[in-house]
Amino acid sequence: MDPRPADVHDTALIAEVRPSDWVNPTPVGRYNLVVVGGGTAGLVTAAGAAGLGAKVALVEKHRLGGDCLNYGCVPSKTLLRAARAARAVREAGRFGVRVPPGTTVDFAAVMERVRAVRAGISHHDSAARFRGLGVDVYLGEGRFVDGSTLSVGTARLRFKRAVIATGARAHIPSVPGLAEAGFLTNETVFSLTVLPARLAVIGGGPIGCELAQAFACLGAEVTLFEPGDHVLSREDADAAAVVQTALTRDGVRLRLGSKVEQVEVGSGGRLIRHSAGGVVTTTEVDAILVATGRAPNVRGLGLEEVGVRYDERDGVAVDDHLRTTHPRIFAAGDVCMAAKFTHAADFAARTVIQNALFFGRKKASALTLPWCTYTEPELAHVGLSERSAAERGVAVDTFVRSLSEVDRAVTEGEREGFVKMLVARGTDRIVGATIVSPHAGDLISEVAVAMAGGIGLGKLASVIHPYPTLAEAIRQCGDAYNRTRLTPAVRRLFGAWLRWTR
Repeated sequence: MDPRPADVHDTALIAEVRPSDWVNPTPVGRYNLVVVGGGTAGLVTAAGAAGLGAKVALVEKHRLGGDCLNYGCVPSKTLLRAARAARAVREAGRFGVRVPPGTTVDFAAVMERVRAVRAGISHHDSAARFRGLGVDVYLGEGRFVDGSTLSVGTARLRFKRAVIATGARAHIPSVPGLAEAGFLTNETVFSLTVLPARLAVIGGGPIGCELAQAFACLGAEVTLFEPGDHVLSREDADAAAVVQTALTRDGVRLRLGSKVEQVEVGSGGRLIRHSAGGVVTTTEVDAILVATGRAPNVRGLGLEEVGVRYDERDGVAVDDHLRTTHPRIFAAGDVCMAAKFTHAADFAARTVIQNALFFGRKKASALTLPWCTYTEPELAHVGLSERSAAERGVAVDTFVRSLSEVDRAVTEGEREGFVKMLVARGTDRIVGATIVSPHAGDLISEVAVAMAGGIGLGKLASVIHPYPTLAEAIRQCGDAYNRTRLTPAVRRLFGAWLRWTR
């Protein structure tokens, strides 16, 4: 795709997160903490440490805000909101609302709103704001000189402790002809102003599913290629099946068990040759979106020179305290964590602040980490799944409440989905949950709070939930657990008591 000229929203964004007139400070003395990378993990680390009185430097070679602001959470969720609006118009008839024929999506206006929202939020991550928080902000490429010095251009930043928070980028598969044909990633797709008539999405993970569904709702003919037998392979299989059905409903053509072998440029578009079951097929599209995972940003940092072990695929090696193989250097966020989520990076940064500045022993493994895929319906998860519990040898009891049995879901016309709660066998201790429903990302927080606070599933049943709400499904799983406690012996005992008290 041809690069789009910057507009007023892009100009406003850059003025906040990469101002052209920015002058780096002059290093004086030694920093308590130098943070390399200005995404979520780096920003939270820098702001938190400075707020505690530490002398902090923050180094960013591109844009402050990282993926979340510039190419991830903010623009993608803004786009998804437009897609939901388009779907609501299309489906209004089933609620008795008659929409005049000929209603269309103004894709250029949709994307302008994406850029406007992103620019409007950008002041939270601005260079000026962090300077105001007492952080020395250096815009430029940082590289470790030794175990106590980082270079940024000609400047030398001496430090007591350092944090690597350089994030990750789109992983690009080795497909012959892909580079020559051209492709989009999450870093370029939000610059589109013209809707691709035919869009191929390579990868059926969270990013691939979210954007495939969004572009289909906005009017594109979308084909999604996934080598596995279903999308969202890391999620609960039952939940993934609900999302898969929703993708098909919204017009996404799924090519499951399909490997992309080659891409060529044809007279009418890009030709994707893909194989499934030994059969090779060609699909012609106008644009290709690559969504095959994330690769950590570990190159060019001088990690070899300071003894920080890393892997090109898995990132910087850290222990449970997020310390690297160099005792004075830590890491946080996508560059070192398997869970590549903004909120995971946020709380990893809080762990690093404690451990780097105060010799704390806070463990990353102690975090209760929920996550969500923002398809429609959403798919949210926390803790163990049935599969991971079996792999770890953890015996569980499972309680499921279908949305078709939840009154609010029925009134909303959203019967697909469920709440699935896992407890340690023989107890009500919650060890995991999966929710696939509208607003599942909001609902999962109740379960995460219960897990972090040691509140059992049986206790959740006694918490009053407003009626009618989707959250009632969680309470109803608690009711189901409590009914299992009414064994035949307990029933006989209650019966005897009631007869005696008549």
